[in-house]
Amino acid sequence: MTSSADPLEATGGSGQGLRLLAVTACPTGIAHTYMAAEKLARAAESLGHRMKVETQGSIGVENAFSDNDVNEADGIIIAADKDVDRSRFVGKRVLVVGVAEGIHHPERLIERVLDAPLQQGDGGGAAGSGPAGAANGGSSGGKERSVAYKALMNGVSYMIPFVVVGGLLIAVSLALGGTPQADGGLVIPDGTFWKHVNDIGVIGFTLMIPILSGYVAYAIGDRPALVPGMIGGWIANTGELYDSKSGAGFIGAIVTGFLAGYLVAWIKKVRVPKFVQPIMPIIVIPIVATTALGLFFIYVIGRPISWVFENLTGLLGSLTGTSAALLGVLLGLMIAFDMGGPVNKTAFLFGAGLVSKNPEIMGICAAAIPVPPLGQGLATLLRRKLFSEQERETGLAALFMGFFGITEGAIPFAAARPARVIPANMLGGALAGALAGLAAVTDSVPHGGPIVAVLGAVGGVPMFFLAVVVGTVATAITTVALMALGSRGPAVSEAAPAPSAVRTAEPALAEPALAEPVLAEPALAEPVLAGVGAGAGTGLGASSGTGDAGARETGVKDTGARDAGVKGAGVKDAGVKDAGTGDAGVKDSAVLSGYLSEQTVRQELAAGSKAEAIRELARMLAATGKVADEEGLIRAALAREDQGTTGLGEEIAIPHAKTDAVTAPVVGFARSAEGIEWGSLDGTKARLLFMISVPEAAAGDEHLRILALLSRKLMDTTFRERLTAAPDTAAIMRVLGEIR
Repeated sequence: MTSSADPLEATGGSGQGLRLLAVTACPTGIAHTYMAAEKLARAAESLGHRMKVETQGSIGVENAFSDNDVNEADGIIIAADKDVDRSRFVGKRVLVVGVAEGIHHPERLIERVLDAPLQQGDGGGAAGSGPAGAANGGSSGGKERSVAYKALMNGVSYMIPFVVVGGLLIAVSLALGGTPQADGGLVIPDGTFWKHVNDIGVIGFTLMIPILSGYVAYAIGDRPALVPGMIGGWIANTGELYDSKSGAGFIGAIVTGFLAGYLVAWIKKVRVPKFVQPIMPIIVIPIVATTALGLFFIYVIGRPISWVFENLTGLLGSLTGTSAALLGVLLGLMIAFDMGGPVNKTAFLFGAGLVSKNPEIMGICAAAIPVPPLGQGLATLLRRKLFSEQERETGLAALFMGFFGITEGAIPFAAARPARVIPANMLGGALAGALAGLAAVTDSVPHGGPIVAVLGAVGGVPMFFLAVVVGTVATAITTVALMALGSRGPAVSEAAPAPSAVRTAEPALAEPALAEPVLAEPALAEPVLAGVGAGAGTGLGASSGTGDAGARETGVKDTGARDAGVKGAGVKDAGVKDAGTGDAGVKDSAVLSGYLSEQTVRQELAAGSKAEAIRELARMLAATGKVADEEGLIRAALAREDQGTTGLGEEIAIPHAKTDAVTAPVVGFARSAEGIEWGSLDGTKARLLFMISVPEAAAGDEHLRILALLSRKLMDTTFRERLTAAPDTAAIMRVLGEIR
């Protein structure tokens, strides 16, 4: 093996070949992860190289590398749209690209790994300055998300649990432990159980800002950037440190996160004596970066924030007594802008300070406060396919928080795709504030949201709720419209990381990119289908083609069910004895652990559209007696398509559904000579269609294993050609019997 310090020389011509490793991963961990793994493995085999592929999919890490694998590797390819730990590859040549590159250009990547830079310690070098991306041109793959996008999405993904946990604990404690006051307020008595629950929730909310900042920094500068990022975020959120009545909120946290990450990345480039190098990442860099960033924020950034706070307060005071609609618009815009930041706090404290003298101003604030979280939550319900699964779950929590007047419930959405969410929030907030101002809605307590109206603190309740509803609907519709304009797939984000896999390779932020799964890009948009290692999940033993035999077929060593960590799944669990075994892979006219049989195969579909095809496939599956509700199955499959296309490209589509409309797992296959438009990322029409249906109770890994087996095998061009050319059902079954 060549020295890791010297250019790698291909030895395929001498019959030895290179020893290569590859890691494939995407945010959703389904189809693209395994398609890329299969393509890379086959390309390496065809070029005379040995390659082991580690997949980081929904089932977990499979075919993980051992220390010996890494030590003996001549080069490593990382085809991923999410963060992959590269610290184990220090001193090796590492090429980092997006997962789509692994699918479409595997041979090119294998050639490029010969010239890839060396992976340095602390996450630098080959892979870039940090886990988020490749700073060096040699390691970035044309379509990899930007470092900024991935960093922002990384921070958002770690922050979301704190927002949800903190917000829900506060809301629940208020709902169950709050004592209504004479003025309509709600107070939790000190020393009570629910007061302690509330305090825990407040801690979660307090930590979310430093977490956002810290993990943005970590994605750029790796571990040495974590401490300065978190401490910088805490400083940004603590206005007392720079003479401000309010902290900088999540916007300040994003700023400190990027400053800390890039500062650490720059410090890493400074040459120091060898005896100092061991303490650089754990002592020198964190101390220097934390001190510099903290003082910079306090003395340089903090003062303008304090100035903004004071002057906005003065501006609002000068508007008191003028047009109620104008004041309502301005307060609504401010409440919705930074959700807990200095602008929001200025408006809230202004209203709270006048609650006894001019309750109409607090009434405006109370109507605008719940609009951002309610609007974003509603948006996730209106157009689910534009949002990732995590965002849809966060949307439900946001609805709950919005009811209790917790504006911060919308922060994860705003942080992921600020260019789209913040304007939508502000529009809704302005409308709610204007309506509340015109109707002279009053609020006698310094709090907002529907909860205060329910408890009797609001005057003009009908108009209050009208204002909230109008603002919420406007925010939701605007958010959906802006996201639809910039993306055509499951949600991602703006700035963009992948979250990536976000096109998805990523979701990230609609793109700010994240503009790609939080924002969509044709990377996040990845069909949710997928595959795992060859033979994973079959549990058929030697006769099933797993183990080393299965690995030889794909050119990857030991990628069978053993390495996938799947034992005994398949035939036994499916209740089908010896299904799919034998030389031909077919026994008793059933394959895929007995889920697919001659009864569920159709040589030619009559359907001409996606919806018609799903109906025809569902009707075929219903004939097996395993479908209790045919229409329910159709609805579930179409709902899955609304979340993102299941067209994998290469003229393949695998619609699937997890629903109790079926009583047992069942898989169907059909062909379409003309092809059906399925929205595949490569633009091809679907000619080979598999439909997978499993009951909710049997979903989980079994569902994913079926997808994994199919997506891997379907990457074999000759397999697809034989499947297309098979003259009859029996011939089709013989070809399908090779899937194991």
